[in-house]
Amino acid sequence: MSGQIRVLVLCVLRQGKRMLVRETQDPHDGRRFCRPLGGGVEFGETSQAAVRREIREELGVELAEVRLLGTLESLFSYAGRPGHEVVLVYAAEFADRHLYAQAELPGQESDGEAFMATWRSLDAFDDTCRLVPEGLQALLATAS
Repeated sequence: MSGQIRVLVLCVLRQGKRMLVRETQDPHDGRRFCRPLGGGVEFGETSQAAVRREIREELGVELAEVRLLGTLESLFSYAGRPGHEVVLVYAAEFADRHLYAQAELPGQESDGEAFMATWRSLDAFDDTCRLVPEGLQALLATAS
């Protein structure tokens, strides 16, 4: 994705002081990071429609109470390549309240890669597993 700015949506699903995230490891340097679920906005699609679609595609569930928290600009490196994203951060709730009782939720990326989304305490992010994009933790602190 080098040389392009990507427009991305992320969905903050919270349960008290915990947030649903996907933990990933950078293949280049081995550093672990966590990120809320979400993905790219498609041409002709609003960001709110994109966040609903992404969660439906990744977890197979519907969202309720979707609202924009803010926008972040993210300059980063992943797999040894620079990235640039404009990230629209949404807060939402699961339409099916029973999902909050599950410790993990199985998900699937658009390329078919399976992953496990887990609830993680907002206090648990540090250098061993940082929360990305940068600025998200500060945005969450001002939004609550």
